Amino acid sequence: MTTPTRATVAFDATTADGVDDATRQGWRPGPLGRLGGWAATHFRVTLVAWLLLAAGLAMFAPKAQHVLSGAGWEASGSESVAVRQLVQQEFGGASSSALMVVVHTDRGQIADPAAQQVIGNVEARLRTDPRVAMVIPPRPGVTVSADGRTAIVLGGAKADTKEMVRAADDLKKPLQALGGDAVTVSLTGASGMWSDFNAANHSSMMRSELFSWPVTLAILVLAFGSLVAAGLPLMLTILGLAAAAGSLALLSSVFDISIWAMNFALMFALALGIDYALFLVVRFRAAHFGGHADSRRAVAETMDTAGKAILFSGLTVLVSLSAVMLVPSPAFRSMAAGIMLAVVFVLAATLTLLPAVLGKLGDRVDALALPWVHAGEHRSARFAAWAERLWRRPVAYGLLALALLVALALPVLGMRTGMPSIAVVPNSDPSYIGYQQVAQAFGPGAPGMLQVVGPAGAAATARDVLAADPGIAAVLPAQPSADGRTVLIQAMPASDPSAKALGTTVDRLRTELPAAVQVGGAAAENHDLEKALAAVTPLVLGIVLGLGFLLLLVALQAPLAAALGVVTNLLAVGAAFGVGRLIFQDGHGAGFLGFTSQGYVDAWAPVFFFAMIFAISMDYTVFLLSSAKEHWERSHDAHDAMVGGLAHSGRVIFAAAAVMVAVFFTFAISGPLPPKEMGVVLGVAVLLDALLVRLLLLPVLLRLAGSAGWASPAWLSRILPTVRFSH
Repeated sequence: MTTPTRATVAFDATTADGVDDATRQGWRPGPLGRLGGWAATHFRVTLVAWLLLAAGLAMFAPKAQHVLSGAGWEASGSESVAVRQLVQQEFGGASSSALMVVVHTDRGQIADPAAQQVIGNVEARLRTDPRVAMVIPPRPGVTVSADGRTAIVLGGAKADTKEMVRAADDLKKPLQALGGDAVTVSLTGASGMWSDFNAANHSSMMRSELFSWPVTLAILVLAFGSLVAAGLPLMLTILGLAAAAGSLALLSSVFDISIWAMNFALMFALALGIDYALFLVVRFRAAHFGGHADSRRAVAETMDTAGKAILFSGLTVLVSLSAVMLVPSPAFRSMAAGIMLAVVFVLAATLTLLPAVLGKLGDRVDALALPWVHAGEHRSARFAAWAERLWRRPVAYGLLALALLVALALPVLGMRTGMPSIAVVPNSDPSYIGYQQVAQAFGPGAPGMLQVVGPAGAAATARDVLAADPGIAAVLPAQPSADGRTVLIQAMPASDPSAKALGTTVDRLRTELPAAVQVGGAAAENHDLEKALAAVTPLVLGIVLGLGFLLLLVALQAPLAAALGVVTNLLAVGAAFGVGRLIFQDGHGAGFLGFTSQGYVDAWAPVFFFAMIFAISMDYTVFLLSSAKEHWERSHDAHDAMVGGLAHSGRVIFAAAAVMVAVFFTFAISGPLPPKEMGVVLGVAVLLDALLVRLLLLPVLLRLAGSAGWASPAWLSRILPTVRFSH
């Protein structure tokens, strides 16, 4: 009787952890292998636990769209936020989050009876909402235009910013209905703009999902060659999204959670669910069909190799996004939290539920198969041939990839950033219409009125400084607070709210005004957030790069290989931002994509998109380098490590990238500008990272590094925990 080989040992006499006695005498599974073995032998327990968790959290998921906030785009602790809070308390809620209702007529005057009737109805409607502190009617010379055709009714904010956005959600259509053919009513201002943007964004996201799901499923079927296997990533995605959405809805009762957190959670649940399932299922099928291992043994082997790589990949994603928490803004922190929740749930399901399902399915993982289901199951012949070609001519291919990436990254040097303008809102929405009417009637700076607040004794000096400033077009009379100790002076900038000149004006005024006087307003809040983003970006980038390198170092036990993984990530990120600058700042392809360039890239892109791109790119880095490290551990041959690593992981990287590019590019066709920007920049980043970096440049660098790429100083080996990918 022959002794079974390691590849054919079956789980005949399994113990509680799913590992048989024969296996214990030879190959010993690690912690993840034992976890996978346990899940494979306890399918029912694992499935019920996940169903209870997902169902329990999913009950709250439908509420997410209603309870999550559209606000939070502010720099916490900034001067402008302090002004908004003070104005809301002392001046009837006439802060930046107040509801600005524009009444306009082209066929007469605001003083005409028909227009006055509409204004009266608007005021009455605003008074019925408990979130409106007080209603401020139009005042001639202040909120009635010189031509007598436009007037502004202000609904003071009685609630926080997120509630005022919800108030705008509820009121904008009833208010608009009060107008007629001769008189129009449009709700605008910061709350109105975010309300319209959120609605347009939600609609575009739904449209993008309708496109992305069929495309995703088609690519998965092509990649897996089996309908059953192709459905496993979608199982992880649905579980991760439902659990993350329910968690966000629950957290919204304690924290201010942006609605964008839900959008990004969806995107990352889909992207990472596909990535992780691809890597795990492909490895399982290689062990089960290619290595003829029992399904539970194949699960244990898979978890000790691919599962370990996925764990490090997930930790890298979480580390990258946790750095965004340093941005002092509720919107950014909640968006990062939403993604991290999705990653945690998808990662947990990948490491527990998916092994259980694979162990249960066994041969049936390839049910409803296509003819090519087992093509390249254990080792892709095409990617092996490609790796051999790179090995023979590394310099030529490496220089080509490097030249392309550097050429695409060079435009980054001229990239400008700014906060979103009214251009991000569809021009048929009331906030856009009202904005344009105010700008035409009162001046380009009127939609971005500055609010200057200070003690009554400094009012005269403050007014003189404002009147003398070249960036201020008009200064309104000072308004005293109820107790007379504080005054509010409204100042109209000479420039558009999104112009760089306005930020210069705000900074200058803060220097020249008396120390006790503060400058706020919606435009000042945007300026403060932009400054906060610029200040924290270098720190976030440094932390992401540093922690990413440390995690790769622990995983690979090789400083040079870890450094190459991080540096090549930077090239892909730089190239993606270079393309983003050409499209969104310079306007190349604007007609094709259906947007009008703002003349800059949105200010959150450098910090937030960088963290997202780095997190996604590290997926592919870990998949490739962990596979190469596995071959190095077995043979200690640099050729085998490079060629074998690419032959085993190339197909997975290519398929995962194809899905993600398709998903991200569907956001490029969505309505508002920010999702377009996000979809294009992230889609280009994934495309370049997969084709030019992971499948070309990084293998070439491993070829040139040779055995030095996997070397580690003795002192470093002593302090690092032992991590192995071979079994």
